[in-house]
Amino acid sequence: MYPLEYIKFIVHFHGDRDYFECHEILEEYWKQTEDYHKNSIWVGFILFAVSCYHHRRLNYHGAERTLKKALDIFYNKREKLTDLGLQTNVFIADLQKKYTEIENRQPYESYNMPIKDPVLIQRAIEECTSLGLAWCCASDLTNLDLIHRHSRRDRSEVIAERDAALQNKR
Repeated sequence: MYPLEYIKFIVHFHGDRDYFECHEILEEYWKQTEDYHKNSIWVGFILFAVSCYHHRRLNYHGAERTLKKALDIFYNKREKLTDLGLQTNVFIADLQKKYTEIENRQPYESYNMPIKDPVLIQRAIEECTSLGLAWCCASDLTNLDLIHRHSRRDRSEVIAERDAALQNKR
């Protein structure tokens, strides 16, 4: 019913609050299924996760910019949000409120998406449990590896892929 990558996104968004992983999961899916279409619903979710990541790191400018873009996509893809098991009007209103909080430099707070489909909720909870994650717990603000993941992750695979691409161009 739902793409596995979307379920994984939901799991990490509400489980370990690893917004960087949320971005990675959906970016790969988006590239494979939407051929880099920038107004895809998946881009909206990617931007939303990136906004949460920036907000948690106190990068208000980045959080504001990416959330505005996500909101534009979500507003234009309202029916798709409903198809993906969300309470669309609640979700958009929540994100508009979150945008105002970011504009006003309010501190980050974990957010739980308003999922209306009990089957999706149950599937996500089961997946969280299997990964040893707690469903809908607040973000661990003491976990600096999580908060600063983009700068602390192992980039050897990315570097190797870039090197291989450069070799193929020659």
